[in-house]
Amino acid sequence: MARKTSKSSHSAESKPAVTKHEELGLERLIFFSDAVFAIAITLLALEIRLPAAEGPLSNGELIQALLAIWPKYLAYGISFLVLGAFWLSHHRKFQLIQRYDRILLLLNLLLLMAVALIPFPTAVLSEYGNQAATIFYALAVAVANLLAAVLWWYVARRHRLIDPHVSEQQRRRELWAPLLVSAIFLLSIGLAFINDDLAKFSWISIIVVPLVL
Repeated sequence: MARKTSKSSHSAESKPAVTKHEELGLERLIFFSDAVFAIAITLLALEIRLPAAEGPLSNGELIQALLAIWPKYLAYGISFLVLGAFWLSHHRKFQLIQRYDRILLLLNLLLLMAVALIPFPTAVLSEYGNQAATIFYALAVAVANLLAAVLWWYVARRHRLIDPHVSEQQRRRELWAPLLVSAIFLLSIGLAFINDDLAKFSWISIIVVPLVL
């Protein structure tokens, strides 16, 4: 009887050690992810620069120069909201993820690679704003959303790595949200061949995604 008690006590003691290891691993993954999001968002602001001037600008000239770069402000605002939505989605998903494995680490790295790229197509969009720039930006955002959907599909399938109490409705919502956003940006590529400004305005429709899910 004493042996049985000792064995049970040993099992109970070993379980928290594994759980602590998983918690520390997830914390490192989340901290690293948050750092990438923070750097990507910071880089967006660094892309807003006035054109080089030959000499000091007067008040009127400075105001005119600041107003002339409105496409940079617009691109910054769009990408800030896009990356902000990515971060909120990532934060929400990892509140439901309880364990991790090598595949999750790899999928998360691929997602962060796509996120870290966003400032570049943002700079291209703010500098040119033409059809090619619009398509390039839409592709970058669509790919990032597709990777987010793949990540969630992997961790949520049969509750592989998520809380077993997560409802089926919430599992579907977390999967369909990035897929719908990706579809909006992919469809905007077709619109860009008609009118690139129309394609940009179509991105506003992503605000309805949380309302339809």
